[in-house]
Amino acid sequence: MKTIDTKQFGLPARTVLEQVDQQTLALIVDRKSRIIMADGRKILSKVDKIQQIRPHTAVVLKTSAPVCSKTRALLAEAGVEVIGLKTGR
Repeated sequence: MKTIDTKQFGLPARTVLEQVDQQTLALIVDRKSRIIMADGRKILSKVDKIQQIRPHTAVVLKTSAPVCSKTRALLAEAGVEVIGLKTGR
């Protein structure tokens, strides 16, 4: 998969963004600590910035970290699918 320069979306340089297909981008979070609600809100703000530039692009979250159930529900409500980084699902 191809990584994308995050500057075009106004995202921090440490953010990793990957082109999954023509219509989908993936935010990559590769860490061991749990993704909690505060992280979920930050992820949603990044998704908003991406969709302001590319309105019809779907954004998924690829992560190796466990995701809090409430955060998973928050992301699902916003249309952000959570995918395992190593396993693919």
